[in-house]
Amino acid sequence: MLDYKLAWQGKKMVKVDRFFPSSKKCCKCGRIKKELRLSERVYHCECGNEMDRDRNAAINIREEARRMLTA
Repeated sequence: MLDYKLAWQGKKMVKVDRFFPSSKKCCKCGRIKKELRLSERVYHCECGNEMDRDRNAAINIREEARRMLTA
């Protein structure tokens, strides 16, 4: 349903691979953590980046979709 509604508005839907490490990847430096428990709600990276885990994942998904559109 979402796909046809976006097409109706002249927009395009981009589907990011479900195994893309959006939660484990730092949105600032790109470093990928090997382990990240679901109980860890704040993402901490060695580069100093600290933010909500879901916000970090959302930024990574947005950037991956933009990369896919320009590729």
